[in-house]
Amino acid sequence: MLKVAYIGNGKSTNRYHLPFALKSGRVEVKTIFARHNNSTWERLANVNYTNNLDDIYTDDELDLVVVATPSAFHYQYAKECLEHGKNVLVEKPFAQTVAQAKELFELAQAKGLFIQAYQNRRFDSDFLTVQAVIESGKLGQLLEVENNYDYFRPEVPQSQSELTWENSFLYTHACHTVDQMLAYFGKPNQVNYDVRQLLGRGRMNDYFDLDLNYDNLKVSVRSSYFRLKSRPSFVLTGTKGCFVKVSEDRQEQDLKHFYLPTKAHPDFGLDRPEDYGTLTYVDAAGNYHEEKVVSKVGDYGRLYEGVYQSLVNGAEKLVKDEETLAQIEILERGFKLLR
Repeated sequence: MLKVAYIGNGKSTNRYHLPFALKSGRVEVKTIFARHNNSTWERLANVNYTNNLDDIYTDDELDLVVVATPSAFHYQYAKECLEHGKNVLVEKPFAQTVAQAKELFELAQAKGLFIQAYQNRRFDSDFLTVQAVIESGKLGQLLEVENNYDYFRPEVPQSQSELTWENSFLYTHACHTVDQMLAYFGKPNQVNYDVRQLLGRGRMNDYFDLDLNYDNLKVSVRSSYFRLKSRPSFVLTGTKGCFVKVSEDRQEQDLKHFYLPTKAHPDFGLDRPEDYGTLTYVDAAGNYHEEKVVSKVGDYGRLYEGVYQSLVNGAEKLVKDEETLAQIEILERGFKLLR
C-alpha cells in the first residue's frame, strides 16, 4: 500500500482521484490538506484533514503526495514537495511553461524522486476504443483523426472579463486531448494553431482548433464552449473506411452524479449499446460493412496502478517526461498567440 497525501480538497481530489485511488487497493490516504477547512465534500474516516502543509512535508511515512489544487498552484506545490523529499503526482496541466516543467523534472532527477503528470484521460473508453479500431486494420491506412471535446456553457466565458492562462480552454481542456494524441501518435512534425477568444480580445480563451501534422496523417484537436450540439468525440478516416464515436467516455458523467466506481455500481462508466461507435469499411473482397463497435472499458484507476508499479517495482513511468514537455510546449505556444 502506498501512503498518500493530497494537497487540495476540492472537486479534483474528491471526484477524479479518491474514488479511483481507493478502488485500486494500492492506496492508503493519510492526509488531505486545504488552506481553508470549508470543503463541502464528505470526509473520509481515519484521514487527517489539515490546513498545515508541514503535516505533509515533515511526514517521513508518505510514499506519494498528489497535487490537486487549482492550476495556478501546481508548479509551486510540486516544487515544494520535491524540495521536502516527496514523490509527486501532479494534476494536469502539469505546469504553465516548458521551463517550469523542465525544472521540476530536473529537480526530481537530482533528488532521486518520482514526479509525473496525472493524465487519467488516457483511460477514457472512447479513446481506448479508437485505439482498438485503428489496430484492427479495418480502416486501412489511417489518414485523419478528429478529436473533439465540446461544451455548451456560454455562461462560463461570458462571466470572464480577462485572459488568464489557468482559465484558458487550452490549459483546461487541451491538456486532456493533446496528451491523448501525444501518447498514441507521438510528437507531431508540426502544429498549426487556430486559438480564439470568441467574445473578443482580452477575454477568455474559449475555442481552439489544433492540427497536429504527422507523416501522412492529420490529427485535429478541437474544443468550443459554444456547441449546443457537440461534434462527435472521435472521427477516424482511413483508406478503407471510417469510424465515428459520437459520445464521450461516461466516467465523468457518472462521477458528476455521485455514481461512484464501487462494488455497488458494477456498470460505472460503461457505455450503453446506443453509445457504441459505428465502423464503416470495405473489406479486401470489396464488400461493404457497417457495424457497431462495443466500447472498451475506461478506468482512471489504471493511472494509480501505473504509479504503484513505478514506485514499488521500478516500472517505467506511464506518462513519460518527454510527453509532458511536448504537451506543455504546445499549450504554451498556443496561449502566446492570444491577446
